[in-house]
Amino acid sequence: MIDLSHAENQIQSVTNFHDLVTTPFQGAINAICWTRKLTGDFSEIVKKVALSGNITTIEQEELHALQLSEQGQLARDILLHDLELLQAHGASPILNVIKYYDRDETYPFFPTDVYSFHVDRSPIPVDTFLCTYHGDSSEILPNSQGIQKVLIPELRDELRKLYHGPDEGFESFLSEHFFDLHYQAKPGAHPINLGLGHLWRLATDHPESQVPPCLHRAPKEKSGQNRLLLIC
Repeated sequence: MIDLSHAENQIQSVTNFHDLVTTPFQGAINAICWTRKLTGDFSEIVKKVALSGNITTIEQEELHALQLSEQGQLARDILLHDLELLQAHGASPILNVIKYYDRDETYPFFPTDVYSFHVDRSPIPVDTFLCTYHGDSSEILPNSQGIQKVLIPELRDELRKLYHGPDEGFESFLSEHFFDLHYQAKPGAHPINLGLGHLWRLATDHPESQVPPCLHRAPKEKSGQNRLLLIC
């Protein structure tokens, strides 16, 4: 079960893929969840994939070739079906085994890696889809519980020290370096864990969006388990 006690009506739950992709974002709703209880042993797939570096992409051919137990085969069938559903929808899903993401240490006072709450931006109408099948799960944050980091005075002052152009170009500088995509949780904020097996659709920042983009972040790896994540 997902704890929605702090969701502030931003999450719409659905029971099938069709509703996941056709239910419109509106009002405060900027996250839609196809809630599922999956069967199968996804950990077996994680253990049998040949890892290369901290993030390994599993191609469908490799997934088909894995020698799996009956429970592992059930998990593989679900992964293949999810990939096919999203591809038929016009998306380009990627299945990854993740040990960890690279940390951004370019500006220690303002990391812009995926462990920071952020929004996804696109020049065209598109949504973010993701599902964690194994390991630690992603989190989202109600928009009212986050503040854009570039609006925090002390951080804004530090960013101005990095910028050496005219004042009218400062906002473009923030956008070009993706600083404006990142958010800080307010004191007392309650991030929402997205759980295992649920397929999520999150609103992005694009020119035709009717709702605020969904604030989300990758989890800091606490369990010691590699993550199995579908994302597009």
